[in-house]
Amino acid sequence: MSTNNGSKPSDDDLKARLSPLQYQVTQQCGTEPPFSNAYWNNHEPGIYVDLVSGEPLFSSHDKFDSGTGWPSFTRPLVPENISTRTDRSHFMTRIEVRSAHGDSHLGHVFDDGPGPTGLRFCMNSAALRFIPASRLEEEGYGEFRTLFEGEKAEK
Repeated sequence: MSTNNGSKPSDDDLKARLSPLQYQVTQQCGTEPPFSNAYWNNHEPGIYVDLVSGEPLFSSHDKFDSGTGWPSFTRPLVPENISTRTDRSHFMTRIEVRSAHGDSHLGHVFDDGPGPTGLRFCMNSAALRFIPASRLEEEGYGEFRTLFEGEKAEK
């Protein structure tokens, strides 16, 4: 487990440091527009962490192009950092994905993903921060560097 799995900051702190979209997504269960967000088409090696708490959530190794316009993953990097709950908003039933420690709304998980899990964790870029593999050590996520040894960043 990373040392970067802190708890949720105060609401005033979040309003001061998050953009309006980041706040709406993480704190008010919002959804960003597809195909025009930061990570839907990111192919660089690294990990994705909760923007609010810093807890590690997903790896580029488990990222795939779902065709939806949002970053999608087959499984979490650290399952203990993910929580789920039933979401019955918008006249449908879905499974909401939240960060376990920061309690950020991240997106939803669906059972239409590829192998090996058959899951599609469809996340909002606005809830995530990407840590390139080349910066894992200096960003405090050195425990994950072995996942990317021998890989080169995409130009």
